Amino acid sequence: MNKIWGWMLIIGITAGLVTGQSAEVSTALVESAKSGVNHAIGMAGVVAMWSGIMRLAEAEGLLDILTGKMEGMIHFLFPYIPKGHPAEKYISLNFAANVLGLGWAATPAGLSAMEALEQLEEERRAKRHPLAVEVGTASREMCTFLIINVSSLQLIPMTIIAYRSQFGAAVPTGIVLPGILATAASTAAGIIFVKIMGRRP
Repeated sequence: MNKIWGWMLIIGITAGLVTGQSAEVSTALVESAKSGVNHAIGMAGVVAMWSGIMRLAEAEGLLDILTGKMEGMIHFLFPYIPKGHPAEKYISLNFAANVLGLGWAATPAGLSAMEALEQLEEERRAKRHPLAVEVGTASREMCTFLIINVSSLQLIPMTIIAYRSQFGAAVPTGIVLPGILATAASTAAGIIFVKIMGRRP
């Protein structure tokens, strides 16, 4: 990603200088930097809030209840995660947040899920488990989680509705049905893909 963004910046700045738009390039750089800082500050606050809510839910046992409700689906998608492993809780919370379109809430849970899956790999490596992968390599569970997370089935895309309302859309909720259809198709494709690939050595 660093190389991709680096080359995009280099090509963009070079194109601007070659076409005689150096002033516009300078203005865009300054405005983008300002926008990036504002976005990062806003994101940090929201992520911190949802991280706190996630910890409270975990402490009160709400994550256990949610995991129990989603147990069948979790074991279908992740058959090799031991029952009761902490990764199940964070995966369940991440999926639930994505279904409700709460991308900000899904991020902390997703990061915690990946950390828990990495701990699972460390345990496998220590026991020389046949499913263990080398350090620095994504496991089957990590790949499955990432694919399902990116496909992101959404019943109520709250974040998009909020943006549409903010920018003056006549019917902010008009995105709901197309969003459900599109994300249902992408999620189905993702599940089929991981199940097919999961059969390979």
